[in-house]
Amino acid sequence: MQTKIRCMLMRGGTSKAAYFLASDLPQDPVLRDQVLLAVMGSPDARQIDGIGGGDSLTSKVAIVSPSSRADADVDYLFAQVNVEKAVVDYGQNCGNILSGVAPFAVERGLIAAQADSTTVRIFMQNTEQLAKVTIQTPNAEVNYVGDTYIDGVPEPSAEVILNFQNIEGSTCGSLLPTGNVKDTIYGVSMTCIDNGMPVVLINAADLGIVGTESPQQLDSNIKLKQQIEAIRLVAGQKMNLGDVSNKTVPKMSIVSPAIRGGAIHTRTFIPHKCHAAIGVFGATSVATACLIEGTVAFDVAQTSDELKQRLDIEHPTGRFTVLLERNEQQHITGCGFIRTARALFDGYVMIPQQLWDNRQTQKLSQIHHDSIAV
Repeated sequence: MQTKIRCMLMRGGTSKAAYFLASDLPQDPVLRDQVLLAVMGSPDARQIDGIGGGDSLTSKVAIVSPSSRADADVDYLFAQVNVEKAVVDYGQNCGNILSGVAPFAVERGLIAAQADSTTVRIFMQNTEQLAKVTIQTPNAEVNYVGDTYIDGVPEPSAEVILNFQNIEGSTCGSLLPTGNVKDTIYGVSMTCIDNGMPVVLINAADLGIVGTESPQQLDSNIKLKQQIEAIRLVAGQKMNLGDVSNKTVPKMSIVSPAIRGGAIHTRTFIPHKCHAAIGVFGATSVATACLIEGTVAFDVAQTSDELKQRLDIEHPTGRFTVLLERNEQQHITGCGFIRTARALFDGYVMIPQQLWDNRQTQKLSQIHHDSIAV
């Protein structure tokens, strides 16, 4: 008495997600959220009764469908399934999981693979932005094997190239949503920025820490986490995000001078646990702040005056390289980065049938799959 739902588990960048065709999930948003919670096994810190890994980095969902837009091939809706609360958050993008959308679209027959490489135009529904993602497809098949390493993933894979333009203010409406390069909340100076991800940057020294502490050390500092959350709740209002008490944005990024030759060193909370690395769009926002005079990041970053720059954003397990372009007026005009992705399994995830009986949906989905195969 269980419902089977077609699902592919993929590693995208330094995260994992369940990838679904939108047609394989309930169309009603409320029921869909209940299904996704059951799929992951939330709310439960261990997610023992689902496929989530008990961590925000492994409790993610990608919902993909053919696009009706002239400028996109597929639509991608990202869902962050809260581990310990019955909450599914759609208020952000995830660039890591985005890196698996193009391979998934080819695997599911939404896109015909080209020889050597395939570029997929992806409309990110969460923030209504576009991305061009290029994957390797020798012999017109997705290739996951390669020699590209990214920090946070132990083995190399085939590179995935992601390019974006005009993603500033994707969630908050403007690059600096408060209108200031610096703000002060509860006596702490910070920068609120959104270039793909809403982020609040705070100098580690202003929180009484060094900034090189391990994620475990920071997670055990209850007083620090309470201070950061109090600031986040106020910053969320200032950033046009409303009440963020049940949202995973804005991300809180603690910055300090680079220690491994990069542009800047970071510790990021998403939102209440210190990230072992840094999110894709979070890194983009941090890198952008490094180039804006007067921000918290600019004060400690190592950059140059070049219009095209590679900025290495240091994090607990390595670094994340962001490619930024500026025009003569110093406005950010484009960004890109390299990720990897790998399919882990393809099959069916099961949930209690009393939650959702999708037998009719399965029939329609099978007709859809058969038509693609034909």
